[in-house]
Amino acid sequence: MNNAITITLQNWEKVSREHQKKYKNFLARANKNKVLKALPDLHEQAFQQIDCLKCANCCKRYSPRFKTPDIKRIARLLGMKEGSFIEKYLRVDEEGDYVLQTVPCAFLGEDNRCSIYENRPSDCRRFPYTDEDVILKRPVLTQKNSAFCPIVVSVLEGLLETVK
Repeated sequence: MNNAITITLQNWEKVSREHQKKYKNFLARANKNKVLKALPDLHEQAFQQIDCLKCANCCKRYSPRFKTPDIKRIARLLGMKEGSFIEKYLRVDEEGDYVLQTVPCAFLGEDNRCSIYENRPSDCRRFPYTDEDVILKRPVLTQKNSAFCPIVVSVLEGLLETVK
């Protein structure tokens, strides 16, 4: 499977802006079985083309949700009480979820590496959801993610090309 457009760190934003309507229409009508069959290869191909450490937009422009197990695990790692961790780093968003108080993420280093990588929140582990059915189940989230993640753009472009 070869994308008609190869997504790079140099062109992804332009492609994403120009194709938002295509993505929306595709996600609304896509054949779930065909998409799920194509995702593993497209996901792997995207990660081979894009170096997340050269981008880190997810950590710079977005906050994951911090679920209770995430909070417990990270607070323990940092030697903090859960309440202190929440007070220092988190806030409750409009949907009632714990998210970071500020972006970029407090755990993102200047080299774009995560200082808590092995203990990062489950949302971070799963992001950008391009190898699971979230890409179709939550089309609004997929489109939002395509505005700041070149991996999502690469996978969507691949789906547009291969899933007719």
